Amino acid sequence: MTVSKADAPDTAETRDRCVEFLLELKAEDIQVIDLTGLADFTDFFIVASGGSNTHVKAVADSVLEGMRELGQKPWHREGYDSSKWILLDYVDVVVHVFQREVREYYALERLWADAPIETITDELSDVGEAASVDADEQEA
Repeated sequence: MTVSKADAPDTAETRDRCVEFLLELKAEDIQVIDLTGLADFTDFFIVASGGSNTHVKAVADSVLEGMRELGQKPWHREGYDSSKWILLDYVDVVVHVFQREVREYYALERLWADAPIETITDELSDVGEAASVDADEQEA
C-alpha cells in the first residue's frame, strides 16, 4: 500500500505517535528535542533509554511496528545489530533508543542544549500532552 503525502501524518502527529509507542513498551527518560529552526535535516529528535539490549530492541520495534500500521516506514534505520543505540529516521522526526550508558556517553541533549527539550514524565493523556500525576492526587 502506498501512502500519498496528503494521507501521511504531519510532523506533530508523527512525533506524538512515536512518543506513544515508546511509552507502550516502558521506554525510560523520554525527551523530545525541538530542532525546528536549528537544524535543516529534521524537526525533532526523540531520545529514550532502555535497560538492556532486549529492552532497547523491543522499544524500537514498538515504534517501527506502530508507525508501519499508520502507513509510515522509516527512511533510514540502524543499530539493530548491537541494540545499544537504535535510530529510526522518519525524516522530520528521528527516534533514538539508547542503552543508558551509551546515551550518557553521546549526550545528545547536551549537544542540542540550545533547543527546547520536553521531558515526557508519564503517559500521554491526549495526543501531544504529557500527563503527570500530582502528589496530592497520588495520596487520594
